Amino acid sequence: MQWILENYLLLLIPITSGIVGWATNYLAVKMMFYPIEFIGIRPFFGWQGLIPMKRREMAEIEVELVLGKLLSVQELASRIEADKLTASIQRRLKQVLRKVVNQVMQESAPQMWASMPVQAKNLVYKRVEADIPNVVAKMVDDFKHNVNEILDIKELVVGHLVNEPELINEIFLKSGEKEFPFIERSGLYFGFLFGLPTMAFWFWLQNWWILPLGGLIVGYATNWIAIKIIFEPKKPIRLFGITFQGMFLKRQKEVSEVYSDIIEKKLINSKNITDIVLHGSGSAQLLELIELHVNDAIERYVAIAQPYFALGVGSEKYYKMKELAVQLIFDSSDKYLQYAHDYANGALQVGDDLCARMQMLSPEEFEGVLRPAYQADEWKLILVGAVLGMIAGFMQLYLV
Repeated sequence: MQWILENYLLLLIPITSGIVGWATNYLAVKMMFYPIEFIGIRPFFGWQGLIPMKRREMAEIEVELVLGKLLSVQELASRIEADKLTASIQRRLKQVLRKVVNQVMQESAPQMWASMPVQAKNLVYKRVEADIPNVVAKMVDDFKHNVNEILDIKELVVGHLVNEPELINEIFLKSGEKEFPFIERSGLYFGFLFGLPTMAFWFWLQNWWILPLGGLIVGYATNWIAIKIIFEPKKPIRLFGITFQGMFLKRQKEVSEVYSDIIEKKLINSKNITDIVLHGSGSAQLLELIELHVNDAIERYVAIAQPYFALGVGSEKYYKMKELAVQLIFDSSDKYLQYAHDYANGALQVGDDLCARMQMLSPEEFEGVLRPAYQADEWKLILVGAVLGMIAGFMQLYLV
């Protein structure tokens, strides 16, 4: 009976090692992403997921990858066609411009505007509306030439990923949706295999340190091996008729599709670009561009409608009228530009181009999509696995 019990406990060692390997790997994966915000007492007592903790550095890496090698802001801007953009926003822009004309005239020349018959006001509206394609075309052309000053794509991407840590988690989790479950499962397999020599050493020596040391090795090695298998070897190696390559790198085509889809839908899309252009660091440059073309348009309208209009309202009011018109059009941009989102997303083709170019990257370059952002902190995950494995070894020692 004693012999059966002793051998039963011996068999528990590799089984327990497998469970420990699975548990440490499972915890390592979770610790990469959660908790999203720091829990504990800063700076040493507590934890925050490695990905959310380093989201700014990771966002900058993503920008460098996407823009430095795969896409350019100038290229994206060049795809916008003024006539199609005009067609998408024209109906709403006409409504906005009527309100702008009314407000500007009521504040700048209230008596003149109040005494003007409806037919005359309609002629003003029609003159302004007829000029929309011309003004939009000029503004789009100037936007393309000055896009780097107006649109800071790094500000867009980094801002979103820093303010939405759940989004950067989503990018990594979906890109590595097959690798991370493998890390967890592999802990069970490798843990059991490493448990066999631990069992043998315990059977022959039975020194107290064998089980804690075995647990430490299991916790360390299972995490280390799992990470290596995902990214190594970088290039396919054929041995005994079998091709070996890092799991993540082998799925380059599939990962490219998932990654580019998230980037297009959640980051570099028309809505986010419009928002950063209107409210980001380049908004002042955009306002200057609008001011240039709106002032030019007003000068032409006034010259046609009434050569002495500026003199009639006074030079000071005339300049204030132009300033007010520019500001109102800029402040109302969200109201009409939102109607361009569908057209712009189709024209930009961010997802298709990004996917095609990612699939053409070398294995070394493609590894940069997922790994470098947290590579410097991999040792933390491996160390935590080793410590937990050693604790489990002490528990085994108490049991045996």
